[in-house]
Amino acid sequence: MIPVQGVENQTIAVLGLGRSGKATAAALAAGGANVIAWDDGQDTREAAEADGLRIVDLTRDDAWHGVAALIVSPGIPHLYPRPHPVIAKAYELSIPVDNDIGLFFRSYASADWDGFDRMPRVIAVTGSNGKSTTTALIHHILTEAGRPTQMGGNIGTGVLSLEPAIDGEVVVLELSSYQTDLARALTPDVAVFTNLTPDHLDRHAGLGGYFAAKRRLFAEGGPDRAVIGVDEVEGLYLADQLAMGPADDRVIRVSSGKKLDRAAWSVFARKGFLAEYRKGRQAGSIDLRKITGLPGAHNHQNACAAYAACRALGLAPREIEAAFASFSGLPHRSQTVAEIGGVRYVNDSKATNVDSAAKALQAFDRIHWIAGGLGKEGGIADLVPYLQRVTKAYLIGHSARDFALEVGQTPHEVVDTMEAAVARAHAEAQQGDTVLLAPAAASFDQYPNFEKRGEHFTALVLALKDQ
Repeated sequence: MIPVQGVENQTIAVLGLGRSGKATAAALAAGGANVIAWDDGQDTREAAEADGLRIVDLTRDDAWHGVAALIVSPGIPHLYPRPHPVIAKAYELSIPVDNDIGLFFRSYASADWDGFDRMPRVIAVTGSNGKSTTTALIHHILTEAGRPTQMGGNIGTGVLSLEPAIDGEVVVLELSSYQTDLARALTPDVAVFTNLTPDHLDRHAGLGGYFAAKRRLFAEGGPDRAVIGVDEVEGLYLADQLAMGPADDRVIRVSSGKKLDRAAWSVFARKGFLAEYRKGRQAGSIDLRKITGLPGAHNHQNACAAYAACRALGLAPREIEAAFASFSGLPHRSQTVAEIGGVRYVNDSKATNVDSAAKALQAFDRIHWIAGGLGKEGGIADLVPYLQRVTKAYLIGHSARDFALEVGQTPHEVVDTMEAAVARAHAEAQQGDTVLLAPAAASFDQYPNFEKRGEHFTALVLALKDQ
C-alpha cells in the first residue's frame, strides 16, 4: 500500500466503495486521514461498515462540516451526462474533488528516495484501443530485462494498493479517460497515447470531451517523454502541441503503417517490421511477423508504443526484441490458445464491437470466424470489407440471425452456441487456417462478461487438444 501524503488529521470523504474506493480509504487512513465514506448501494455500505469504515450519508448537507476533500471512484460521473449529487454538492461547497490517480501521483515519491541510486519512474498509458496490451507488454519487457517493476491502474493492481517504490523501480499504469479526466495530479515520467476512436461519448459529452480527458495526461505537469500514436488526427495534433520543433526528441511518434523517418525520434511498423529512427537514421529494427503474441497491425502499433516507452528508459533494442518473443498476449485479446493439427485457435473475446473485430479480422488469413452475441446498434455491416479473409462464419447468440443477414456472400452457418461453433470450426478448418473468436457483440445474452465467454472458448479448444 502507498500511504497518501498531505492528509494527516484531515477529514477526507470517499464516494464509491468498490475495489478502488476501499483501497483508497485504506491508503488515506494509512496517511493519517480521518476517512468517512458513502456508496449508493445499501449492501455495499453495510459490508464496508462491517470492515471498519465509517459510513456517513454524504447526500445530507450536515455531513460536510470539516471535510477537506472528496475522493471519487472512476465509474461515478463527475460532469457529464450530469454530476453525481454528492459530487455536485462538493462543487457547491468548494471542496476539492480528486481520485486515486491524483492521490497516487502526489504520494508516490517519499523521503526514502533520497537514498536510492536510481530514481523510480512511472510510465502511464492511455488511449482508446490497445492500452491494456501496451501496458502489459511494457511491464513484461521490464521484467524480462531484470528491472524491478509493478503494473496497475485500470489493469492489475489499484494504484494505491501498489507497494512503495524501491531503488530503480518502474511502475507501469494503464489509465482510462475516467481516471485521467478527474485526477488533480498527473506527472508520469513517460506518457503514452496509443490512438483515439469514439468511446464513452455520453460520459464526456462527445468526441472532443473524450479526447480532452485523454490529453490531460500530457498537460497536467507534462511527462519528460511523450510517446504519441499519430495514425489519427488527434495524435498528430497532440504531438505537434507537445514538440517545440522538428528536432525535439522529447516526443516519440509512433505509427502502424506510416513511415516516420523525418521526426527527431520515431518508431513505426510497416509490412510486419518495426523500425526506430532517430535524427533521420535507423537505430533499430525488429521482425514482428514471427511474434505470435502480437498478431496484426493493431498489435504492431502496441509493440511500437511499448518499444518506444522502453527505449525512453534506456533499454537496448535487443533486450526489447527478446522480451517480445516471450510475450504471450493478454487473455481474450488476440490470444493464441492452441495450435491443433496446424490450425491456430485465437481467443479475442474482448472484440465486443465492430472496430475491434475489424482489427482482429485483419490480423489473420483463412479465418473460421466465430461471431455473435448481443449485437450493438448499427449491426456488423461495416465489417463486410474485411470478410474476404473469412472462409466461413459460425454465428452464435441472440444476434446470430441478424448477423447472418449482414455477412453478404460470406459462407456462414447459424449454430447458436459456442460448443457447436467450436465443434464445426474444428471439423472444417484445415492446416494453415485460423479459428478466431471475435464476436463483434456483447456477451450478456449467454455470459456474464466477455471474460467468461473467452474462458468457455478456451476450455472447449483445450478439450479438443486433449483428444
